[in-house]
Amino acid sequence: MAEDRYTTERDSFGRLLADREVWRQAGTIPAAGELTARWLEGRSEYQPGTFTPGFDAETKVIAGGLAELNRNSLFTRESQPGVLAEGHAQRAYVTGFCSAESASALLDLSTRTGLVTVAHAPGETSQASIPVTLWEDAVVTVLGSSEGPVSGEQLRDWTEEANETLALLLAESWYVEVFDPVWGRNGVLLPAVLEALTVGESGS
Repeated sequence: MAEDRYTTERDSFGRLLADREVWRQAGTIPAAGELTARWLEGRSEYQPGTFTPGFDAETKVIAGGLAELNRNSLFTRESQPGVLAEGHAQRAYVTGFCSAESASALLDLSTRTGLVTVAHAPGETSQASIPVTLWEDAVVTVLGSSEGPVSGEQLRDWTEEANETLALLLAESWYVEVFDPVWGRNGVLLPAVLEALTVGESGS
């Protein structure tokens, strides 16, 4: 009977504890990517660091593309589609953890496409402000900051949300941010990132 409660019990954020348990075993970027893909497909109600059972409505239009990236060496953390509307503008972007080889492949996008990649080496603490969301002429979202668990507090947070093995791995992984500089454009970013990752994998 003790095991049965995990099929329905939720944490204070509404996330399903049964889905949290599988994250205890995810010790590689591919494993974390697969679990993230399942969450994006609606087959999981737990994602480390996302304090809600599911993603927001905005992500629905890009969820399938993000799931593909997660199954191809990029453990995604944040993203948004391009939007261009009255008083609201967004650049499409995606961020995530990956290997040095994948980071190199994504950096190459900046040399042969109009997309921009910002890559942060393991342990790097950088702070920049690249606007990617505007609301009523105010900047509300920026890229350019490293997000790896480089401090003791961050490592503890990742350990609690997932497991210690994954926390330590992410501290030694590259963190990349890729965005489309054209405000409101969709349909370019995710396919290009996927192509870069798959070509990089086949060439390694």
